[in-house]
Amino acid sequence: MTDIDQLQADLLAAIAGAPGLEGLEACRVHALGKQGVVTGLLKTLGGMSPDERQVQGPRIQALRTAVTDAIADRKAMMERAGLEARLATETLDLSLPTGGIGGGSVHPVSQVMDELAEIFADLGFAVATGPEIEDDWHNFTALNIPDAHPARAMHDTFYFDKADGEGRKMLLRTHTSPVQIRTMVTTPPPIRIIAPGRTYRSDSDATHTPMFHQVEGLVIDKGITLGHLKWTLETFVKAFFERDDIVLRQRPSYFPFTEPSVEIDVGYTLIKGKRVIGGTEPDGWMEILGSGMVHPKVIAACGLDPAVWQGFAFGCGIDRLAMLKYGMDDLRAFFDGDLRWLRHYGFAALDVPTLSGGVGA
Repeated sequence: MTDIDQLQADLLAAIAGAPGLEGLEACRVHALGKQGVVTGLLKTLGGMSPDERQVQGPRIQALRTAVTDAIADRKAMMERAGLEARLATETLDLSLPTGGIGGGSVHPVSQVMDELAEIFADLGFAVATGPEIEDDWHNFTALNIPDAHPARAMHDTFYFDKADGEGRKMLLRTHTSPVQIRTMVTTPPPIRIIAPGRTYRSDSDATHTPMFHQVEGLVIDKGITLGHLKWTLETFVKAFFERDDIVLRQRPSYFPFTEPSVEIDVGYTLIKGKRVIGGTEPDGWMEILGSGMVHPKVIAACGLDPAVWQGFAFGCGIDRLAMLKYGMDDLRAFFDGDLRWLRHYGFAALDVPTLSGGVGA
């Protein structure tokens, strides 16, 4: 019988010196294939006497195990080395702009959020965020909306079955106003923030969706008046639509969390039957946001003295702002994921809004 120890040494040396996966496969066939040398030794076991089989059997099985393990280890090492070589040569620069027919684009909602952040940052506002799953106190009660208030029904709220640890109902926030409450509770005045984000209400048609985007602004300081609110909104709207001939109109309204409350309308001009925002002598008016002076009860609910601190707040739909600025007529298309719509209305990755270059770049 062939010297098994010498055969094992020769096979392991051949496996270790195999130049590549094809060479390693040749070693496997030579040793373990149907006509392989190790396979041939295994076939001789049937012709041995019981005493011979008891001596040679374990040696041949050990040979097969050693060869099999050596081939597996060598193959894993070769594949790992090949992957490392590919990773070293196949690089992708993620900082390069997308392009071509299959290139991605920035969604109009994301673009408008960036435009809003740029405009209000120039006015000294910070961006604040909060949870989308809110509790009843932050979403309603602290905003002067008690349990039996009809405004709760107006919001068409999505409630959860379970309450939080303090027994408060949990819900999907119906506006980003809870962010204002959380900010006033945790941040000492003066406060100047905007709170953009997703909100949820049970409503769906061409101009409403169950999930939509909203931005709210809040200023808390001493000596704040309705005049400060008007100037801030005029500055914001002119910068957003990039026109100086913007005319705003304030109408008395009602919101539980502001007093007095005002709706803000923007003037539009009819051009070929279409409404175009702007014009010193508007052909009509279009509502764009709600606002008002923060209700003293809301200020007090956040632990502040309304005799010392005053403020104003405003809120509007980001999706609606995008529709007005970029000529979209159906809000549902924002969430359809239609690539044709995204390519038409989307923005290039490097179209970063700046006040100097134009927020609508």
